[in-house]
Amino acid sequence: MDELTGRRVYGADHDDPDPGPRPGRAYRELVAGPLDGLLLDVTGWDDHRLREVAALPTEIGSHGPGGHALYGARPGDSRRWDWHGDTP
Repeated sequence: MDELTGRRVYGADHDDPDPGPRPGRAYRELVAGPLDGLLLDVTGWDDHRLREVAALPTEIGSHGPGGHALYGARPGDSRRWDWHGDTP
């Protein structure tokens, strides 16, 4: 958890006084793209879901409000999820 301290969790409100990771939760680091550096809370996700590409809603991707950024597990390093592009 120490390596995640000070990091912002995807979906945390911008005015949240503590937008970082919580003890007992599982996270993946989002790499590249519009959500680069954020942590995704994957607590409770099963193995199948963790292998799929996730479409994460974001207003800062190439499609603006209503768009999604696509992220999936990096081969050989499932703790990091790489950006696969944006979709409406």
